[in-house]
Amino acid sequence: MTPALPFQTTINLPQGFSFSAVAAGIKVSGKPDLALVEACPGTTAAALFTKNRVVAAPVEVGRASLEASRGRVRAVLVNSGNANCATGPAGRLACKRVCQNVAHLLRVSAKEVFPSSTGIIGVPLPVEKIASNLPRLIAARKATEAAFHEFAGAILTTDTREKTACAQFRSGKTKVSLLGVAKGSGMIHPQLATMLVYAFTDIVARPAELKKLLREACDQSFNCMSVDGDTSTNDTVLLLASGKSGVRLDSAALRKKFRAALLEVCQSLAAQIVADGEGVQHVIHLGVEQAKNMNEALQLARAVAHSLLVKTAWAGADPNWGRILAAVGYSGVNVDPNRVSIFIAEQLVCQNGAACLFDEAKAHEDLCQPECSVRVQLQRGKASVVFTTTDLTAEYVHINADYST
Repeated sequence: MTPALPFQTTINLPQGFSFSAVAAGIKVSGKPDLALVEACPGTTAAALFTKNRVVAAPVEVGRASLEASRGRVRAVLVNSGNANCATGPAGRLACKRVCQNVAHLLRVSAKEVFPSSTGIIGVPLPVEKIASNLPRLIAARKATEAAFHEFAGAILTTDTREKTACAQFRSGKTKVSLLGVAKGSGMIHPQLATMLVYAFTDIVARPAELKKLLREACDQSFNCMSVDGDTSTNDTVLLLASGKSGVRLDSAALRKKFRAALLEVCQSLAAQIVADGEGVQHVIHLGVEQAKNMNEALQLARAVAHSLLVKTAWAGADPNWGRILAAVGYSGVNVDPNRVSIFIAEQLVCQNGAACLFDEAKAHEDLCQPECSVRVQLQRGKASVVFTTTDLTAEYVHINADYST
């Protein structure tokens, strides 16, 4: 079993960033819903976005701004409670107007303001509420742990808790810090989930370097998880590098250290997102082993992880391996059913595509735990993946049936 990385409470703030959050009246609850990051001059950036063909206005604007600024960002503005998606040209204009207002108040270029939104689709962005609260938001920014936590709380929607992670490494006597924050609870699916993720570091790096490293980290974290199989319209993972540490990615040894630290942060955030999935009672670490290649392993893992019959069996801690085998068979991977074996925790429950004796009570007990491993062996090659997913409960239905009302 691959356990979730421990959730972190200690925060190491990278140099060059300040944070703030306010309640702008976007959420009906009255909770904080508008958040800001100000980055120092020279901050470089890279981002990955949703693969959904329906994309929100801030995704379109943010992607275009990153290209126009050649990977330079001075501010990140996030609103929760409204996705600004399926709002047409008016939604894009609203997003651009908000960015322009932030740029004017911070005296930076509008193309260096990166927007994000999360919440309900199809509702016009309340521009006036946002614009009228920007002076207060900007005045409140601070480079403190408390301000960072305010930012982390303001970006949440159906999440039940903040999701943060940090890592550090040394280059000589100098410390390099990485800090990540995420929101995400439902509509969680590979190719990025219904999530916003922001990672901050004080290393010196070019946008192209950051993009390559970010893609590698995402492939081993956010793209290896799922809660419900729905791909969101607003997904964004943004990595910002202030350069304030003075440490440059100019050697293989430093790149290795940074790569490991970034992966640690991303994997921790991914684990926290899945653990906080809507209605989740059981986190499953689904291993696909002995596949021909990684794409094949991921394809099969997704088929199993998204099967409603499999997920509801996990909800009841039912060791019904037949449902898993059936999903393997319709995954589209050209498996030989007579060579497929399935394990629940450490027990072999299906051998070479057929039933075998196992302790059903023990398997039930293992699946009753908050986390459990399930492994599928294919005997086709040497590729493997561990895909983090969940059960599907009645609580998930209740949360999403009532979401917009």
